[in-house]
Amino acid sequence: MRKAKDLMPREADRLGTVQGHRDGFGFVIPDDGGEDIFLSEREMSRVMHGDRVNVRVLGTDRRGRPEGQIVEVVLHANKVVIGRLLNENGVLIVAPEDKRIGHDILIPPKGQGQAKLGQVVSVEIIDYPDSYRQAVGRVVEVLGEIDDPGMEIEIAVRKYGVPHEFSVAAMKEAAALPDTVQQEDLEGRVDLRDVSLVTIDGADARDFDDAVYCEPVMYGKTKAWRLIVAIADVSHYVKPGHPLDDEGLLRATSVYFPRRVIPMLPEKISNGLCSLNPYVDRLCMVCDSVVDNNGIVLAYQFYPAVMHSAQRFTYDTVWEILSNSKGPEAARFAQFRPLLTNLYSLFKILLSAREKRGAIEFETTETQIISNELGKILRIEPRLRNDAHRLIEECMLTANVCAADFIDKNKHLSLYRVHGEPSEEKLVTLRQVLRTSGLSLGGGEKPKPRDFAKLMREIKDRPDANMLQSVVLRSMQQAMYQPDNEGHFGLAYPAYSHFTSPIRRYPDLLTHRVIKSILQKKPYTPVLPPKVPLNLTLPRKGKGRENAVNAKKSQNDARAPAKGAKLPKGANAALPIWGQLGVHCSSNERRADEASRDVEAWLKCYYMRDHLGQEYAGTVTGVANFGLFIQLENLFVEGMVHVTELGGDYFQYDEARQELRGERTGIRYRLGDRLHVLVSRVDLDARKIEFSLVKSSGAEGVGSSSRRQLILAADTGRPNKKAAPNKSRPTHKAPQKPSGINVNAAKSAGTLGATQSKSKASRKNGKANKPGRSVGKPTGTKPPVRNTKARRK
Repeated sequence: MRKAKDLMPREADRLGTVQGHRDGFGFVIPDDGGEDIFLSEREMSRVMHGDRVNVRVLGTDRRGRPEGQIVEVVLHANKVVIGRLLNENGVLIVAPEDKRIGHDILIPPKGQGQAKLGQVVSVEIIDYPDSYRQAVGRVVEVLGEIDDPGMEIEIAVRKYGVPHEFSVAAMKEAAALPDTVQQEDLEGRVDLRDVSLVTIDGADARDFDDAVYCEPVMYGKTKAWRLIVAIADVSHYVKPGHPLDDEGLLRATSVYFPRRVIPMLPEKISNGLCSLNPYVDRLCMVCDSVVDNNGIVLAYQFYPAVMHSAQRFTYDTVWEILSNSKGPEAARFAQFRPLLTNLYSLFKILLSAREKRGAIEFETTETQIISNELGKILRIEPRLRNDAHRLIEECMLTANVCAADFIDKNKHLSLYRVHGEPSEEKLVTLRQVLRTSGLSLGGGEKPKPRDFAKLMREIKDRPDANMLQSVVLRSMQQAMYQPDNEGHFGLAYPAYSHFTSPIRRYPDLLTHRVIKSILQKKPYTPVLPPKVPLNLTLPRKGKGRENAVNAKKSQNDARAPAKGAKLPKGANAALPIWGQLGVHCSSNERRADEASRDVEAWLKCYYMRDHLGQEYAGTVTGVANFGLFIQLENLFVEGMVHVTELGGDYFQYDEARQELRGERTGIRYRLGDRLHVLVSRVDLDARKIEFSLVKSSGAEGVGSSSRRQLILAADTGRPNKKAAPNKSRPTHKAPQKPSGINVNAAKSAGTLGATQSKSKASRKNGKANKPGRSVGKPTGTKPPVRNTKARRK
């Protein structure tokens, strides 16, 4: 941890985290939540992405951003880096897969281990870079060839720091659990084994954490419906302070990839003991509610129970039964038709109540990747949704709302799922775009959800609906977890929590513990395990950034309280802990999304290499000053047309209208325009696809027969369950750890890299590379294509 020779620490220096950029520069995100500080390429040569540093602001750059100089590296974040082993001018290096790390890692003699040129390896950093020396490391794990099945997932979990191996202690604890429900587990539980609870999931689901039942009842003199939502009782087996709980907290969420899941809890629990499999007894937590014919919850109660799933249904089967009462599926499951009909009747009531409430709904096409046995894409298809999907979603929403209300009324601290109202800045931009389309958003300076819902109804049948919907979606904030209940704007709920997926989300597990403590009339205070590092990464802006700043401060105060600082007492003593848990779970949720998107982008790039030179129709899904983002209509793959490919005219970027307009020709390219493009370039390392413009089909909306009702940020209370075999790679391709590495020899070789080589072009032509695969940064001067979904988020 070196200090710059010409700088000494001062009180004005600021502590923060380095955020690298693939183009060489970077930023320091200050812990105090202030404006990000720009770092030039020269400053970034001394640090790596994720490092904790003290930085001094020396002035502003030409764009008016504060520019800083590194005073001290407080903590090196990268102990191990994943990349490809290459030979560059006779010197072995590892080129990191994470392009935010702008340093090639020098591999000294005997540091190569058993790795071969071109293979993907994990490198332990022996010596960190500074202004004069290159980073030095040694190979500690050989993952295999870049084309090996599942390699893109192995890269992603290491690139984003996703925990993917359970600790020995956690596996030992899981193995010690029984395979079935024991008699002593039934004490104090309501017996629901005679109730025909059923699970309804996707055909490829492997775990079942929710079951439902519905029947008409009389509530006094009011006709109503009794809805039972039974959720796997994970909290009975995963206890605070135990290794399983530490693992669950560390991960905070399951991570879904095509053909594979990195679960939050071991398979013994997630697919076995806590999965509501059919025809076996399972422990559960129940939300038992009464809903009237207006969709209003008249009463509810929570209690622990034991259940026996009567049937495992798929969405498609349920929809076949409901849509064709005389069909073969209806005849096959005749005994369950009354139950499914009751559920469907209640769903229609809840859907009507949602519309009256003013919840915001977005229609978009969700896709699924169909892969072969080797994990490579065969095709990309729309994921068809029907009312069976939405039926379950409404049941889960009801349970989540009841859980939030129960916790709020009992004034117990917990984590709420909060979705804030749009910022003033985003509202101004939105209204500018709407004005150009002859639309307006009601509600004045503080529009309500019903104002947005009304706008979406006006947009729905327009030819430019896709473009306008995209603009409205971008105006929304990102949902997050926090102990302060500020409601859910998108769903138009005054209080909302996550209760229905404790197998795959840690906040749901915490909600179960809080509800149990309330039922037992005992307060629940979470304890942060000292061995579990919390992810308190600051988002770029918004309320989440403020929460992260407060969480960092409370964590530092707990470690070393400042003189005169007043720590919270009584009921509020646990508030900082809940705040830190909220930031940690939100950050890990974003990390999981980034890792999943990275894998999908890699697979799509690999898939599109076979389509180079082919022409397709596409739709403009994003506009930037450097080009257009295009989604191909039939392939559901996104790429970019660079502004230089639009012709010889000079194009002005109009942010309000979301368009590029030619100064001389007047040609305009807007969101929603249909274009014909040619696949001109694919860069696997950059995860980007480039198109060349063939011709325009004019601006018109692109219809889709397969749409889904999208609720913001996976807030249905029930994440998508995708096909996910535990192993997507052959056993003989498993990562291996080499031995016999001379660490001292590796350290002594640090001076071999006095100046770090940037000859990326030579890698593409070098012997270490396979034909047709690029390594390192792309050549040329075009800006990189960005992942549109990540950018909008």
